[in-house]
Amino acid sequence: MSETSSRKLRYAMVGGGQGAFIGAVHRHAIALDGQAELVAGALSSTPDKARVSGRELLLADGRNHGDWQSLLADELKRPAEERIDFVSIVTPNHVHYPVAQAFVDAGFHVVCDKPLVHTREQADALVAAVQRQGTVFGVTYNYTGYPMVRQARAMVRAGELGELRKVVVEYNQGWLSSQLESSGNKQAAWRTDPQKSGAAGAIGDIGSHAENLVATITGLQIESLCADLTHMVPGRALDDDASMLLRFAGGARGVLIASQINTGLENDLRVRISGTLGTLEWRQEQPSQLVHYPHDGPKRVFTRGAPWLHPSAQRASRIPAGHPEGFIEAFANIYAGVIEDIRARIEGRAADPLLADYPRVEDGARGVRFIERTVASAASAAKWTPW
Repeated sequence: MSETSSRKLRYAMVGGGQGAFIGAVHRHAIALDGQAELVAGALSSTPDKARVSGRELLLADGRNHGDWQSLLADELKRPAEERIDFVSIVTPNHVHYPVAQAFVDAGFHVVCDKPLVHTREQADALVAAVQRQGTVFGVTYNYTGYPMVRQARAMVRAGELGELRKVVVEYNQGWLSSQLESSGNKQAAWRTDPQKSGAAGAIGDIGSHAENLVATITGLQIESLCADLTHMVPGRALDDDASMLLRFAGGARGVLIASQINTGLENDLRVRISGTLGTLEWRQEQPSQLVHYPHDGPKRVFTRGAPWLHPSAQRASRIPAGHPEGFIEAFANIYAGVIEDIRARIEGRAADPLLADYPRVEDGARGVRFIERTVASAASAAKWTPW
């Protein structure tokens, strides 16, 4: 067994300190399989808070930094055998690009939260840098890590739905149905700030997940879209409600809804895919079930952990059927894919394709283009906007 195989990978985290929701989710997910350990970080944009957060996570003083630039400089000075194997970026959106670009240019593997960056130009530059450096770059569209999403993908790609005709995807939340950003809520504040969130609100925050879910399961490519973005809450600068029509290459049609003002709803992500031979439905709030409506037989309900599922779905499950798995496990599946890819490259072998299953930088770049095209469509008198 090689030295790399016999040890945990080392990672650093940028962002995710005190008061950050998603940073803890990423750390729990990475820890789930015992394949990597947090050894360094710059956990806040405020240096003192960053260091306090690092001490709480038991980071050594020498690797607990006040800013990401110091973190990167320190790692580059260390011997190769002591350096981190990858960095996880869990900051607000506006910090993604400079951190990701700098670490990729320095030759480090990267995992970045979504949406990837603010602009198409930044996305293109990042894709080019990853290709030039030959590094691993994962984007945490975590819903692609659910076993039943992978089962749906396998069924669609195997032609079990026939020729695809209609896709309906909805991501409904209610947590921003009032002006929560004015109450001191950190998560609401940066997500509704154009300087930090980017050109879009709900469509960037959760609509990007909806687009990625459709692309992952179906493989369909958007040809054009017609979007309506609005902010229902008075005084809000970015959209909190979005509806759009989609036209896909090959003739399929779609509807996408992303709304954060559906009062009382929690995290209602759902997708329905219909073809000439049947329909599939999946809901994130009932993640262990995938419903299949074949054209020539009764409804079938697939459940997570069953032995007759596709190998990619089985590989994404950790515990027997009937025991709930969910959000953190889906994140863990993304990280498991990234870690398998990193280990394979270090060890000079081919990655296991069932394990190295995760969204790449190219998926993140497509998501940025989707956000830009949506904003352009909403602002256009013609509405229908080519991809």
